[in-house]
Amino acid sequence: MNEEPVASSWSGGKDSCLACYKALRAGHPIGYLLNFISRESRRACFHGLEADLIKLQAERVGIPLVQKEVSPDMKKYEEEFKEAVSGLRARGVKKMVFGDIYLLEHQNWIERVCGELRVEAMEPLWNAPPEDVLNEFLDLGFKAVIVSCKADVLGKEFLGRVLDKPVIDEFKARGVCPCGENGEYHTLVVDGPMFKKGIRIMESETVLKDGFWKHWFWDIKKYQ
Repeated sequence: MNEEPVASSWSGGKDSCLACYKALRAGHPIGYLLNFISRESRRACFHGLEADLIKLQAERVGIPLVQKEVSPDMKKYEEEFKEAVSGLRARGVKKMVFGDIYLLEHQNWIERVCGELRVEAMEPLWNAPPEDVLNEFLDLGFKAVIVSCKADVLGKEFLGRVLDKPVIDEFKARGVCPCGENGEYHTLVVDGPMFKKGIRIMESETVLKDGFWKHWFWDIKKYQ
């Protein structure tokens, strides 16, 4: 078994969680979870989750979390991404896990940037049928809730729903990628085989936000 620590990109959502878990089961010792948060909002990029909520999630999983503040500018983001990965490489990391499924442009970016840093990019979910990915996630016993969705694709009634097979059927009926690979929705994993203890959400608020696109966001206010 490879004893060098492996890092795993961590958004707090289902795909990064499943990719990390599959790498662990394949014998790769995950030494760090790497999470990027917005410098302006102190929330996780794309998913919008509070930095402290991601910290709690990592504690419940039991893997050290490295959080890196980044800017919205793509050129600066790449520099900051490289800084974070270089810092992990200094700790002995030579491999990093990502949860991409089929977005070639992003996978090419990951391969290029990691290649420049002499870090091997591992993609355990790559090219798997999205519905198979989601079914595997559920069949393994993970539990995730929907925390955001594109307003022109999915309504606010999806917020807070537990991801399950009936929801998958609803996605398919609407022509939505089951995994939301194009940003149709995002999740927070709250329990599963990696967790020592699940996360309980106690208070939340529904918010409509403008950005690159309008999206509904489930702002989690209280949890334990």
